[in-house]
Amino acid sequence: MKLNISLLIPTLNAGELWPQVLQSVNDQDIELADKIIVDSGSRDNTVVIAQQFGFKIINISKSEFNHGGTRQLLVNAVPNADICIFITQDAILASPQSLTNIVNVFSDPEIGMAYGRQLPHKNAQILESHARLYNYPDKSHVRTPDDIAKMGFKVFFCSNSFSAYKRDALLAIGGFSSDAIMGEDAIVAAKMLVAGYKKAYVADATAHHSHTYTFLQEFRRYFDTRVFHEQNKWLINDFGKPTGEGIKFMKAELNYVVKHKKSRIFKSIFSLGAKWLGYKTGKFYKKLPASVLKKLSMHSYYWK
Repeated sequence: MKLNISLLIPTLNAGELWPQVLQSVNDQDIELADKIIVDSGSRDNTVVIAQQFGFKIINISKSEFNHGGTRQLLVNAVPNADICIFITQDAILASPQSLTNIVNVFSDPEIGMAYGRQLPHKNAQILESHARLYNYPDKSHVRTPDDIAKMGFKVFFCSNSFSAYKRDALLAIGGFSSDAIMGEDAIVAAKMLVAGYKKAYVADATAHHSHTYTFLQEFRRYFDTRVFHEQNKWLINDFGKPTGEGIKFMKAELNYVVKHKKSRIFKSIFSLGAKWLGYKTGKFYKKLPASVLKKLSMHSYYWK
């Protein structure tokens, strides 16, 4: 049976990579029933370029944007879709088969969602490259409800930068959460596993996606990560604490930097320190006024 596939992208001032992103979509060997962006007030040519590439546009105000709620808006806009594929505005599909490969895993009717492999951008620095290599290996895997007891908190790891969802499975678990600061994809993955669905990682569905963060941006990103964990204590209660994962990543990064570019060791140390400090600070977010939260958070719009 032919599947109805929709490609959905939230946008805001997509920037210089945007034409490459859309060209990589154009180059895919799969037929898409829908190509839609939801734009939250871009002031550059994001919308114009998207229209040139045949995308339908949904406009919302910047104040209306919400990581989960905006994605659910897109899902609701494609009621006939079998599979909803999301990419972010800075994820360049790395192969003409990337979308086909992620869709093919849904031949297993028990798979509710899947995410692809992220490769560093071609000009990525060493820390960004290591993060992609660490989190996105070259071998595919499928996680099942049986893996919850074995893997704990790590079992629902996924990414919203290149992911796909069986629409009826997504709706069955309540869709995307509209009240989370971030991690809406992880919440969906956790709920799907609890509900009995499988989650797939598809290593041959590839996209170039990486960021070069300043120390302050690293602090803010991990501040928000802790806020996400504090807001969703049920994840820790049901799956266990993320104990040891940060230590494993730290050791892996330091070893990678020493092996490949020793001159970046101090940058790595300060970067890891900023992440640690941000994560620890996020624990106390409920005690902080909104004016302070906006300065500490990467998602300042969230603190209305």
